[in-house]
Amino acid sequence: MLILASASPRRKELLSLITTEFEVCPAEIEETLPEGIASDEVAEYLAIIKCLDVAKKFPKDTVIGCDTVVVKDGILGKPADSADAKRMLKVLSGTPQCGTSHSVYTGVCIFKAGKTLSFTEETIVTFAEIPESLMDDYIKTGSPFDKAGGYGIQDDLVKLFTKSIVGNYENVMGLPVASLYKRLF
Repeated sequence: MLILASASPRRKELLSLITTEFEVCPAEIEETLPEGIASDEVAEYLAIIKCLDVAKKFPKDTVIGCDTVVVKDGILGKPADSADAKRMLKVLSGTPQCGTSHSVYTGVCIFKAGKTLSFTEETIVTFAEIPESLMDDYIKTGSPFDKAGGYGIQDDLVKLFTKSIVGNYENVMGLPVASLYKRLF
């Protein structure tokens, strides 16, 4: 059996593009990081510990652990409240003259037959200037609060200020489907 070690509805939806035969069992861990870990290594580190936590319960199954981080002048996690969401969107917003880019890293760990395979995929997202009124409207939807960086690339209002995406779109949603498929089969 295939087990997804994540409660994310987006990951569940994306994994169903590969197969519909899987179960969901979120990891029950504290997401604490080792001191000095590089921003581009965080997602894979967290994916590994989530995967291994769930693999303890399902040692004969294939387990997939994932984590996504947004990096722009440091890691932008999930916003704590509306003010934090607005702060993050301001960090990610471009200027009137040009966009500004940030990195989205998704780490994936696959546990299968007692072995692990892990990898990180990076996608570069560039946002145009985000008008404050659009930030406020987006925050009012409630969507930013369960997403790294305070946004979901698939959200309609986010499409209004997304200038470009270099890399895998699904990676920004939380699961690099093509890369995972290649490694699973």
